[in-house]
Amino acid sequence: MLPLEQYIEALIFASDQGIRTEEITYCLQAAVEAEIEEVTVMNSIQNIKKKYADPAFAIELVKMNNGYQFLTKKKYHQVISQLQLQRSKKKLSQAALETLAIIAYKQPVTKLEIEQIRGVNCDYSIQKLLDKELISIAGKAETVGKPILYATSNQFADYMGINNINELPAMSELNGSTNSIGNEQE
Repeated sequence: MLPLEQYIEALIFASDQGIRTEEITYCLQAAVEAEIEEVTVMNSIQNIKKKYADPAFAIELVKMNNGYQFLTKKKYHQVISQLQLQRSKKKLSQAALETLAIIAYKQPVTKLEIEQIRGVNCDYSIQKLLDKELISIAGKAETVGKPILYATSNQFADYMGINNINELPAMSELNGSTNSIGNEQE
């Protein structure tokens, strides 16, 4: 049988959220079919915490909301945020890109205005863009019902590889005849 600490490490690692000592104790008892004291589990958790406190590890064991979780140490947060940014760039659907383009060029803009341009419901796309922090709530319109206004966020510039919104191509450049296909005589 593996040492108790390795079982506990495996449980904490495999959990997608913090795992409480009661859950760890229950899982261990069910797996090894033996009585395990919660105090023994707590001692093992303290040993695991000490182990990962070593600077040789990039992760640490943290107690949050009465549960334990492995997290990246603070000094690695910058590189992890770059990874998250890179991954979020790859995951925008065509609908989200269209919605983002409308917001970028028409900002501040309401959801109704976006839906009138796209011709479809934009709830999901707007929520995804808010989750990825590419857009933000810019206030409320001074019209009936005071609908929420959306605008691009600072992270939008990073995503697009620009310094500010003024570096986006002008609408006339996007609609110009240089972008047409084939001969006009056809």
